Amino acid sequence: MKTRRILFAALLLLGTSLSSYAQTLQANYITTAVPFLSNIPDARGASLGFSGVATSPDAFSMFYNPAKYAFMSNDHTMIASGFNAYTTFPNQYLLYDAFAQRIGNSVIAATARYHRCGDIELYDAYHQSLGYYRPQEFAVDVACSYRFGDYLSAGVAGRFIHYALNTSMPGYNAKSSSVAGDVSAYYKRPLGNLVDMSLGAAITNIGTKMSYSYAEGRKDFIPTTLRLGSCFKFNFHPKNTLAVNLEFNKLMVPTPPIVARDDYGNYMYNDDGSYQILYGMDNNVSVFRGMFQSFFDAPGYTMNYVTGDYERIGSFYEELCEVNTGIGIEYNLADHFFVRTGYYHVPDLKGRVDCLTEGLGMKFGIFGMDISYSWYYKTGVIVNSQFERSRLRWDMYFAF
Repeated sequence: MKTRRILFAALLLLGTSLSSYAQTLQANYITTAVPFLSNIPDARGASLGFSGVATSPDAFSMFYNPAKYAFMSNDHTMIASGFNAYTTFPNQYLLYDAFAQRIGNSVIAATARYHRCGDIELYDAYHQSLGYYRPQEFAVDVACSYRFGDYLSAGVAGRFIHYALNTSMPGYNAKSSSVAGDVSAYYKRPLGNLVDMSLGAAITNIGTKMSYSYAEGRKDFIPTTLRLGSCFKFNFHPKNTLAVNLEFNKLMVPTPPIVARDDYGNYMYNDDGSYQILYGMDNNVSVFRGMFQSFFDAPGYTMNYVTGDYERIGSFYEELCEVNTGIGIEYNLADHFFVRTGYYHVPDLKGRVDCLTEGLGMKFGIFGMDISYSWYYKTGVIVNSQFERSRLRWDMYFAF
């Protein structure tokens, strides 16, 4: 018993030390244009730890995995509408509408998203207010999903993205657009009489860069994302089931390199005008090269705020930290009521986000409704950088 107590105390001390050590390091964030494309639009997926690439299909499958549409049960048409907003930022919200229609072994689907960012105040270099502006963004999608036999389906989608900053400030691009596409696959089959297994894979938002500035050459990647997941549904009763799913996602966007600075903190440049890179790789590359480069371009170094020096953490380790994890559990009672919970995690070196999620659902006849609530606790690896926020989502749908 004494040995166990000593071991437990040692593990607790080690965990505390690692946590304190992590908070002395600077995070190397990956930022993209139009980040609203990564916002979970539906209440069901939000309550399942932001996962959905391998869960059962619904009207909101476009966001996670368009291939799932082909496995719509007996429903020939689905219509859905959703709304979500930060409870602490009432001026921000996301509207989402979806439609899916079965045609034989295929399903044609379309969705539309509108994101209102709220009023944002801009400041100049001297912290003088430049006034408020109200960014607005939207995206429309069309997808086709086809089922190959009993177990496999594939899907493709096309997307038009647009944003408007609604500002006359010089140097800022008032409007910009992009086109993007998705490719995905879904595999589902029973494992005996009591368990159904499904696997999902999708690469979403493969598209052209967008610019927030009129400056030549300044364009940002949109959030191209790889999702891989699995789901196991346990059939206790024909209408009572328990589904457990696990999902991993990663931005297929190049990691920013660490750029050399002079004694005054200014960036240093090469003779050709490019940045002098200390660690990592140049992220000013094409979209497709950036997708492949994102798997091996992590600098492997980060700033230690205590010593003021760059500290080696390893490129492979940093690449692993770019993988986010979502876990979800859904209990289906009599095929009418649904209880859901989940957890989502972003590692320390990429900003650390821990989020607990929960939600409820109901379905009667052709009508269904879901609601979810998410508690975020974010503590960045930058010292004393932490905040809490919450988010409420609800949606309703018709399946007939």
